[in-house]
Amino acid sequence: MLILAGQGNPGPAYAGNRHNIGFRAVDAIASRWRFGPERSRFQGLVREGTIDTPSGPVRALTLKPQTFYNDSGRSVSAALKFYKLTPADLVLFYDEIDLAAGRFRMKTGGGAAGNNGVRSVTAHVGPDFRRARLGVGHPGHKDRVHGYVLSDFHKTEVAWVSTLLEAVADASPLLAAGEDERFQAEVMRLAPAEKLDPRKSGDPA
Repeated sequence: MLILAGQGNPGPAYAGNRHNIGFRAVDAIASRWRFGPERSRFQGLVREGTIDTPSGPVRALTLKPQTFYNDSGRSVSAALKFYKLTPADLVLFYDEIDLAAGRFRMKTGGGAAGNNGVRSVTAHVGPDFRRARLGVGHPGHKDRVHGYVLSDFHKTEVAWVSTLLEAVADASPLLAAGEDERFQAEVMRLAPAEKLDPRKSGDPA
C-alpha cells in the first residue's frame, strides 16, 4: 500500500494556485490509473486504486488533506496510522520554489527548507518520507514568496504545468515500484525543463 499525498489548500479559490500543484499531481495519477471515486476520509479527500508495475499491481491511495497546507500533517498521519504504514510508504507531492519552473526532483528525508506543509508532515510522521518536489520557480525575494505561492499560475505557464503533471502520471509505475531515481529521470524525459536559477524562472508577470 502506498499513500500518495498532495500538498494544497481546500476550496475553489485556491485551486489554480502554485501551492496546489501537489493536489493536481495526485489527481493526475488517480485519473490516469482510473482510481475509484473521491470520498472524504482522514480529514482529506481520497481516491483508491492500483498502479500497474512490472511486478504486478500496487495498491495506492491518493490523499488531498483538507486541513489547509500548513497543517497537512494531521491528515497524512491519520492515513498512515489507519493502514499501519511507515514513512517509506508515503510520497508527498509539493511545490518547490528552490527548483526552476518545470523541474522535478525526488528525495527521501531531509529538512523542511522553510516549507510549513513539509514541516507539519515531519512533525507528525518523522522526516523519512519520500518527497516529490515540483519546481515552480522563485519570485526573486523572500518577501514575495507568500503572495507568489498563493497566486495562480500565469497563462504562459499552463503548457509546462500540464506537461509535467502528465509526465508524473505516466511515469508513476516506477514510483509505485519504489524506483524513485528512475521515476525522476522518466518524468524529466517526458517533461524536459531547462535547469535554470529558480529565482529567474518564476512568475513571468
